[in-house]
Amino acid sequence: MKLKQKEIGKGFLAAVFATFGGVFLYLEIVSSVPFEIALKRIREAGLYGPIIALGAVPNLFVFFVFLRKKQDYRAQGVLLATILTAFITLLIKCI
Repeated sequence: MKLKQKEIGKGFLAAVFATFGGVFLYLEIVSSVPFEIALKRIREAGLYGPIIALGAVPNLFVFFVFLRKKQDYRAQGVLLATILTAFITLLIKCI
């Protein structure tokens, strides 16, 4: 049981890092200004929800890598993190 939770946690952390990496890459590629200024503009415009949702796209890649390597519990962690990201995006959108 403990091993299962540890593997799900590793998948969750991998998804969180993939989401942050996705947000960073998206802002670096799309934005013509430095990262810090892009974050400031996103905060001013209230666009956290769509940016986080786009940043979660790399989770799809991480999920399929874990499935292909037969690491189902880690894939469950990625799925859990993606659902949490979607819920956070919904909360941001509704507030």
